[in-house]
Amino acid sequence: MSSRSPSPHHGGGWLSPGLMTPQGTSGRSSPTRGYANGGANNVTWAAAQARSAEVKGYGAFAPRNNNFFNRHLRSISQSLPSFAPSYAEKEKFGRGRWTRFQRTRLGQLATRVGRKMWRWRKPLYVVAVLLFCLLLFYVTPLYRLWRGTSFLGGGSKFVIILAANQGGGVMEWKGPREWAIERDSVKNKKKYAKNWGYELEIVDMSTKKRYAHEWRESWEKVDTIRNTMRKYPHAEWFWWLDLNTFIMEPSYSLQSHIFNNLQKTTYRDINDYNPLNISHPLTGEYLDPETRSTVGDGKPSSINLIVPQDCSGFNLGSFFVRRSVWTDRLLDIWWDPVGYEQKHMEWEHKEQDSLEAMYRNQPWVRPHVAFIKQRKVNSFPPGACGERGDDPMIHYKEKDRDFLVNMAGCEWGRDCWGEMYSYRQLSNRLNRNPWEKFKDGISDGVKRLREGRKKDKKDDKKKQS
Repeated sequence: MSSRSPSPHHGGGWLSPGLMTPQGTSGRSSPTRGYANGGANNVTWAAAQARSAEVKGYGAFAPRNNNFFNRHLRSISQSLPSFAPSYAEKEKFGRGRWTRFQRTRLGQLATRVGRKMWRWRKPLYVVAVLLFCLLLFYVTPLYRLWRGTSFLGGGSKFVIILAANQGGGVMEWKGPREWAIERDSVKNKKKYAKNWGYELEIVDMSTKKRYAHEWRESWEKVDTIRNTMRKYPHAEWFWWLDLNTFIMEPSYSLQSHIFNNLQKTTYRDINDYNPLNISHPLTGEYLDPETRSTVGDGKPSSINLIVPQDCSGFNLGSFFVRRSVWTDRLLDIWWDPVGYEQKHMEWEHKEQDSLEAMYRNQPWVRPHVAFIKQRKVNSFPPGACGERGDDPMIHYKEKDRDFLVNMAGCEWGRDCWGEMYSYRQLSNRLNRNPWEKFKDGISDGVKRLREGRKKDKKDDKKKQS
């Protein structure tokens, strides 16, 4: 089949109709045999090109003396440097290695994994962002920053008050064991406060005269709490801790352990556990219904003082005070020198007995006081509150992972440093990370193996003898 576009024919002439001169009477166009190129009845290539130029209206740009210009342009171009690229590609280092690697099983596996990752790239981006945030806010020290903010972690609302330098060596000699106890206790509280973003106020409790006529030793914690409240005006809760205390579970925050659910972690009715046999509630026709109620108004927001009880009554080795107008009034009356002057010879436990007396006799005190189970914030070691040391309400239980241990009364016939050291080691063992547990498991296995070999050698020697 011939094309309708003009095209040259091998023997001269054209195949397309209309470009060949008709011959005879037939309608077919065919080249004449007698005229090969440029015959009379044949349309030559030059004639077709000229006719095409006439149709377009303009011919190709062909200035005069074309050969002259071509000759000079050719000589100029030959004199210029040549920048023609070399199409011979240079040998590259490692050519073909990736192709050979893709043919291996490992290469095929890598290719499949890469394709899968590309298909799941959006979920992988989300997972990567979540992992980055996890590392940023829980592994790096940055998590302490948001834990300490009042609107995120809420750590700035809590202040730990630690009594240090007890006595200051004034009343009795302070030896190496006393300094070691203080070092471990302070380090324990610093680590805990730093981890959760709490403020830590270390108070010097050295014995000194507050006034010209009195010592008031052990009563100064009331004045210390007032001074700390002035120092931290934006804090809400203040946690008092004696020096002979040790936080056993640093992974427990105060919010999750106590304050996120005060309704369940505390109780208002002292009759639930009443070692002092205090009559509750108060009765009187002039008292308001809130005062005559066993639980006050029953709202957690009205709790301003949280106190644990041991076998002999209130225990102030670990307790919480909330900033409020009621608290200011309580501290003022509690610190009043009149109470000290009249009762300091009668009250054996000093400020603790003073608080018990106010709770017993002052109706306005009870509606704002809540109690907390002792093992929640103030567990005792064996030997405190009885020789047996197995009271489920008071003494520390390792299996229950109690929060804090208070070595109360250890200076009276017990070894304070020995107890502090044993509970410190126990806390370190209970709070090991998986890697530390793995290493300890290997070391324990090696020790048992060595001990078994030694025992076998001794048995062999006994048999031989």
